Amino acid sequence: MIERRRFMLGNEAIVEGALMAGARFFAGYPITPSSEIAEGASRKLPQVGGYYLQMEDELASIAAVIGASIGGLKAFTATSGPGFSLMQENIGLAVMAEVPCVIVDVQRSGPSTGLATRPAQADMMQARWGRHGDQSIIALSPSSVQECFDLIIYAFNLAETYRCPVLFMADETVGHLREDCLLRTEADIEIVNRKCPPEDIDEYLPYKPDHDLVPPMVAPGGKHLTRFHSSTHNERGLPTSSPEEADKLVRRLYDKIEKNKDRIIKYKQYDVDESEYLLVAFGGAVRAARQAAADMKKQGLKVGVLELQTVWPFPTEYVSELAKGKRGIVVPEMNLGQIIGEVKKAVCGRVPVVGANRCDGEPLSPQEIVKALGEVVSR
Repeated sequence: MIERRRFMLGNEAIVEGALMAGARFFAGYPITPSSEIAEGASRKLPQVGGYYLQMEDELASIAAVIGASIGGLKAFTATSGPGFSLMQENIGLAVMAEVPCVIVDVQRSGPSTGLATRPAQADMMQARWGRHGDQSIIALSPSSVQECFDLIIYAFNLAETYRCPVLFMADETVGHLREDCLLRTEADIEIVNRKCPPEDIDEYLPYKPDHDLVPPMVAPGGKHLTRFHSSTHNERGLPTSSPEEADKLVRRLYDKIEKNKDRIIKYKQYDVDESEYLLVAFGGAVRAARQAAADMKKQGLKVGVLELQTVWPFPTEYVSELAKGKRGIVVPEMNLGQIIGEVKKAVCGRVPVVGANRCDGEPLSPQEIVKALGEVVSR
């Protein structure tokens, strides 16, 4: 079989990966620096029997995606900071109604319009806490064009497995990066489809979970009556004001992710076990972190890199374990410090933790990370 390799943008790889995962619906509103995803989806989806809708704004886009998923299609959208803000309420709807979908946020500098063509990673806390109410969320972050392809497939698998929205937190650095990418085939990857109820089930309850805390899902119009509700509801999908039912529902929505963290969380590590110092990075900042570690190695300093491919849920226990025996940690981010707070909570003051930060629309450089590492070493 001929190997399919392409020299392509990260945004283009996201489209290719989504199609490989089985995505057949995209609704969006073009916005820099994610527009290549909408463009690619508009060309590619009709070729495989899928659907592309350009909506009037991001509120309508995410609403259409939710509707398409309820109708039985794997669906996704793509946006950047301002559009991501507009989508938050309906992402909350997808959480509550348990509708699988994927939202790609190619992050750019802000606030507001900001520097529309420049990179940032400042939407990470919005990804976790942007909706009101108690909930958990899954958010992935690619650091290369290959990871754009591979992790978007994983994002769809997670959405289908846990009946939830999954956030794909890319950034302009990676979205507009051109690299070699292996377009894996179906024989090389796992594709997950949403769980359906057994054929011989006597009565289908749309929100009655299995042992994994996830209810089977059916599309409207079949032999089973189903409901999708944004209000607090019982297992039949009927609204309820019962405190007991409310507690049961909210805890299940939270636990189906948090209690499966070990199955959800992905990371890569480079020279971590033998290192004295640790760089904890995600997305485009990983590239500068790995170069900084290589530069410091030449100077005789043992530095490892932990790449967070899954940022939410945060791998608190794993970071805590890795911190044992380390002399210091640096968290490089293209923001003023968001994920560093999670790292500090994980290590509980046992080792010094400092940030290497930029918020001027320029990508982090290895030299800035080396400088921050020097501050830790001199303590």
